[in-house]
Amino acid sequence: MRSTSLLTACLAAVPVIVSAHGGIPGAPKIFGRHPMAHIKARNVFVSPMEKRGAIPTGPHLDPRANIDGQCGAQYGSCAAGYCCSSAGYCGKGPEYCNSPDCQFNYGSGCDANKTPPGDSTASIARPKLGNVLYGGAGIYDCTVPGTIALTYDDGPYIYTSDILDILKSYNAKATFFMTGINNGKGEIDNASTIYPAIIKRAYAEGHQIASHTWSHQDLSAITQQQRKDQMYKQERALANILGFFPTYMRPPYSSCNGPCQTDMATLGYHISYFDVDTDDYDNDSPTLIQNAKNNFVNGIAGGTPQNNDYLVIGHDIHEQTAHNLTAFMLDQIKSRGYRAVTMGECMGDGPSNWYRSVGGAPASTPVSTVVTPVKTSTSTVGTGSTSAVPTSTTTARIISPDATCGGATNYTCAGSAFGSCCSVNGWCGATDAYCGNGCNALFGTCNNGASVTVSSSVVSKTSSQSSTLIFIQKDNSLIFNQTVTPKYVHPRRSILDDLYQHQASYVHACIESSEI
Repeated sequence: MRSTSLLTACLAAVPVIVSAHGGIPGAPKIFGRHPMAHIKARNVFVSPMEKRGAIPTGPHLDPRANIDGQCGAQYGSCAAGYCCSSAGYCGKGPEYCNSPDCQFNYGSGCDANKTPPGDSTASIARPKLGNVLYGGAGIYDCTVPGTIALTYDDGPYIYTSDILDILKSYNAKATFFMTGINNGKGEIDNASTIYPAIIKRAYAEGHQIASHTWSHQDLSAITQQQRKDQMYKQERALANILGFFPTYMRPPYSSCNGPCQTDMATLGYHISYFDVDTDDYDNDSPTLIQNAKNNFVNGIAGGTPQNNDYLVIGHDIHEQTAHNLTAFMLDQIKSRGYRAVTMGECMGDGPSNWYRSVGGAPASTPVSTVVTPVKTSTSTVGTGSTSAVPTSTTTARIISPDATCGGATNYTCAGSAFGSCCSVNGWCGATDAYCGNGCNALFGTCNNGASVTVSSSVVSKTSSQSSTLIFIQKDNSLIFNQTVTPKYVHPRRSILDDLYQHQASYVHACIESSEI
């Protein structure tokens, strides 16, 4: 980590600095971030009812016992199943029960008190992988020049799919710091909602999934056990969807004091902040979003791809962020010569370090690893030209003991307890996220029934015959066993190019006559 990060870590060690954002008289203002009180005063979870001023509070409620009476530290709890609103009154309904504002200590009905189904992740081993800081003062900037990491907090939400569409059109990657049940959206692992499919899509398309806690509580203002529960519940929810959970997290309100930092280190988390704040949640209207654009431009002004990198915060719960700001930022990134990448990539941290399986093991090497197939035969390609065509040899595989597959582990999902499909990112499962696009047939089965062996058939220059080939994406990740109809086959070098546009990205496949 460069000098700015080291400076932050040193400053955090000074006793008088108690906030990740500074704001203490006489203390340096770290990276231009706002004081904590200002950040927490900006409520990014403003419901339509709040905008109409329709939340019943104080004298507007008829206090009767603890069903719709007062509640909170001074008055105590509500009746079982009821919620304690942010204004301190018992009731039911979104204005009372939605996190993060519902006082979950005084209302058992607060949605923050829900727990995802499945075993707790508390006992999972959490080895510290890679060289990125765990816990401590946290990460405020990237380390790889020429990269800009766009990060989105508080989703998934109804606008997240639109952001994914835009990122895909720019061939860009981003990081999504997800909450489990905030803002009245329901639990993210509830199969009746849109969210499991959105999360699977984001992961399948190469974006990084990270934690923003279960219900967006201030981690500095709750007990140690409550802090851990915020992380455990989110881990369980994400594992219910993906089969694993992240090692990167961002504290709600950017608030993580000393005890919180220690807990995050113990739980094996990288505490993630930012050095460019778009302030999009204060500017979510067509007339104001230009302010967020200006904040982004000003935040990266003066930098060069040769010497600079940036870690940017936005929120995928806002319409203008999805439909206006995101494309603007990507245009700026491209025009200035930067690359839009995940936070892990901008930190120089390998993708296998970004997640832990529910078995406690790290992810096996995912999309960035290129496996060279063994060249075992030649086939006639075109008219009269002979060129080597790759086929894979049958190799002994170990049934995955921890839900990882492929890569350096040589684990196969076939016959495993986690599902028979090996996803593009090296995890076993049985849903479309594992068995569909990018499914690795060398280490399990896929939706089309393919498994283990990848073959190649003879194709002439003008043939419409389909071929099963090994495809390599432009970012060097692998898509195995894709069946396509080539537009052409070069008769001399046997290079199959521009054959097929994969759902997630353009695909390029080369079969050289001498070397694979």
